[in-house]
Amino acid sequence: MAKVNLSIPKGTRDFIPEQMARRNYIFSILKEVFEIHGFQPIETPSMENLSTLLGKYGEEGDKLLFRILNSGDFMKKVPQDSDHNTNSLISHVSEKGLRYDLTVPFARFVVMHQNELNFPFRRYQIQPVWRADRPQRGRYREFFQCDVDVIGTRSMMEEANLIKIIDEAFEKMGVRVAVKLNNRKILQGIAESVGAADNFIDFTVALDKLDKIGWDKVFEELNSKGIDSNACNKIKSIVEHGKTNAELPDYLRSIIGDSEVALKGIEEMEQVFEYLAISPSKCEVEFDLTLARGLNYYTGAIFEVKALDVNMGSICGGGRYDDLTGIFGMPDVSGVGISFGADRIYDVMHELDLFPDDNLSSSKVLFINFGADEEKSAFKLAYELRKNGIAAEVYPDSAKLKKQFSYADQKKIAYTIMQGSEERTNGVVQIKNMKSGEQTEVAIENLSEFPF
Repeated sequence: MAKVNLSIPKGTRDFIPEQMARRNYIFSILKEVFEIHGFQPIETPSMENLSTLLGKYGEEGDKLLFRILNSGDFMKKVPQDSDHNTNSLISHVSEKGLRYDLTVPFARFVVMHQNELNFPFRRYQIQPVWRADRPQRGRYREFFQCDVDVIGTRSMMEEANLIKIIDEAFEKMGVRVAVKLNNRKILQGIAESVGAADNFIDFTVALDKLDKIGWDKVFEELNSKGIDSNACNKIKSIVEHGKTNAELPDYLRSIIGDSEVALKGIEEMEQVFEYLAISPSKCEVEFDLTLARGLNYYTGAIFEVKALDVNMGSICGGGRYDDLTGIFGMPDVSGVGISFGADRIYDVMHELDLFPDDNLSSSKVLFINFGADEEKSAFKLAYELRKNGIAAEVYPDSAKLKKQFSYADQKKIAYTIMQGSEERTNGVVQIKNMKSGEQTEVAIENLSEFPF
């Protein structure tokens, strides 16, 4: 039989138990923080109809959608006179796609279940998403997002509350972060002030790339979209202002105060910072005019979070969307949310060695196997320990002791329990602390009371 060269698709990964324990550590912290703030879990399908997904992420986002071929003879639906144009073909052979994010499916979910939900609806969702992106450090084609959103309210208190969630979650993980905050209405006012109101989406898509490509490349992209060099220079001078968070609102009023939408955005930002002043966050929060978030559905406040001690892209981001449900037939329902990138957070915590060692074992106790009779006794004792909430397993073969102890060490199992024929006769077991090597004899009837 020919040897098979096994591999997995680029941008995807397998996770061994140790890695899964660490991922679950992140998920458990996020769930704890989400739930203490009153959010409830939901799930949506991995695939959505393309009609749900297309047009919600902009032209560049649509290119990154993984499309699913129709089952059966998918070419049967292609018209005989088709010109075989790629986009035309795709519309005939694919009707579904893997979800690009959790926000658009959430909007679809809200519209479909609006009569079953209690508004304002506070939801969290932890599921994988897929993007046909170029894999690189910190960027994957399959990755988990951990979203938390509240929909059905326009209160700026919710923006401040999301920053508190960011602060609390990363403090529990031990990750130092900085939060960047801006408002799309302010960016719209900037676009109006430089004569680029009709190119607002092009402006934000280009500005969103500033950290990656720099001003020269941003200017090139803006020029190619019809925004001239004079307007580009004005944009740069406005956003590179050198003002503090407190000084920025008055500065903006003096520059773009003629724009009604910009004034609304400035007012919203002032409200957010007023709430933050009531209960200050430990993490740094910066009012950053260069923050754009390239997704078209954001209409108000936008967030981005970066780790301070690791060179990594955004590990959390989000914003307010005033009418995302409107495209599905439920207009004027405002929401705001953020998404934690679990995979990038994992990479940050791994690089900084922030995962606790005691999180990596699956069992607290391993029963050493001395043979058939001892195995049956151990099987019964392990069952009794599990009833008392103590994770226990029995080694399945009567292998050499060295091999069994090595197994316990590699799994970071804290205790081994030995019961040979003599111990069985005397109704006792020997409990060995695998870290200290200390060994204790305990009567079987007292085993579940031992301080494992």
